[in-house]
Amino acid sequence: MEVSKKRHIAKTITWRIIASVTTFILAYVFFKEDPEAISKASGVAIAESLIKMLLYYFHERFWYKSNFGLKGRKSDHGR
Repeated sequence: MEVSKKRHIAKTITWRIIASVTTFILAYVFFKEDPEAISKASGVAIAESLIKMLLYYFHERFWYKSNFGLKGRKSDHGR
């Protein structure tokens, strides 16, 4: 079974939506007394989302290529 890079990208994006909404809510709670709370929470969520999407993608690719904890899997993934 081959897992495409598109699948990793789709997983990255859907996870980031969930995580970024959580970050926005948390940041809004911290800034709620500030008149710019929505703007600040949005900025935090956007910055966090972009950075962590990139990190997650490479993390996912690393683990896909790794044989750590797998039995009977060839290191070249059949390529």
